Parts: sequence; C-alpha cells; structure tokens
Amino acid sequence: MVEVVLFHHVLGLTDGVRAFADRLRAAGHTVHTPDLLDGHRSSSVEEGMAHVRELGFGTVVERGEAAVADLPVALVVAGFSMGVLPAQRVAQTRAGVRGAVLMESFVPPAELGPPWPAGVPVQVHGMDADPVFAEEGDLDAARGFAGSGVAEVELFTYPGDVHLFADDSLPTYDADAAGLLADRFLVFLDRVG
Repeated sequence: MVEVVLFHHVLGLTDGVRAFADRLRAAGHTVHTPDLLDGHRSSSVEEGMAHVRELGFGTVVERGEAAVADLPVALVVAGFSMGVLPAQRVAQTRAGVRGAVLMESFVPPAELGPPWPAGVPVQVHGMDADPVFAEEGDLDAARGFAGSGVAEVELFTYPGDVHLFADDSLPTYDADAAGLLADRFLVFLDRVG
C-alpha cells in the first residue's frame, strides 16, 4: 500500500478526480485529494485559468505544499494539469517522496526550484495532440527530461487531442486512454511501494 496525494486540475476537485482517486483506493492505496481552490469549481478551462491567475499560481503551489505538511514523508505525489505544479514542487523539495505521476502537464524542474532529486522516479502522461500538453511545450519538456538521465522517467502518450481526458465527469473523458493511464499508475505504485 502506498500513500498518494492527488492534486486536481484547474476546474477544481471534480467528481471525476474523486472517481480516479477511488480507483487507486480500490487497489489498496491511501489517496488524499486536497482541494486547492477552496471549493471553487469552473465550467471551462478558460474560466478555471482566469480564477487561478487571479488567485495566483504561487498560492496554488503553496496550498499544495501545506496539504502534505502533516502527511507521512514517504508519499507518491500526482497531479492533473494545473495540479502538476504542486506535485512537482513537492517532489522536488520534500525529502522522502517515493515518486511522482504527472498527468497532462510537465514543467521543466528548473522552473520550480531545486533540481529533481536523485532516485525519485516519475511518470508523465498526456495526449499526443492535446493543445495544452503537446502544443504548449510540456511534451517537449518531458521528452527532454526523460532523455537527460537525471531520473527514471516513463513518458506515456495517448492518441488524441483533448485535455483532461482522465476525468470521467467531463465531456473530454476518454475511457480507453484513462483506463490505460490508471493501469500504468497502479503498476508504478506497486513498483515504488
């Protein structure tokens, strides 16, 4: 059993994020799903981004760090899209993190603080034609990181052009891709557990 913190995307802590967490729980893992937006929900990515810009990305990252403060040190951190920011920050700054699963986003580690810690494996997942993940540089950054030798990196791309494909409460949900992502996530947890 692994202790996991799963950070939600810019639309908030949706039923689909909760359902994804439940899938991990059903496999025996403890999963925490902190609400980084204090209950705020958005009906579109654009609306959500406007809210987060107003709040401040730094505030979201700080809330993520605060959410793990009282949890056991040996965590796996994970995030969907915007949730990758606090997940990566925690992975890069908190000693004892077992691994990171970054979904539909990736930020070059240098932008979030100290170098990626030695021995902390990472999975990165995203659609190969997602306008956010593939066309805004995240996929290229993840490929560069995977080829750097800094960490054990598994990069998984899925055919498709939607963002937030693993949230079953959204119209962008892709059951096949989401199922494969969840299976790969569970294999990762078994490996680092």
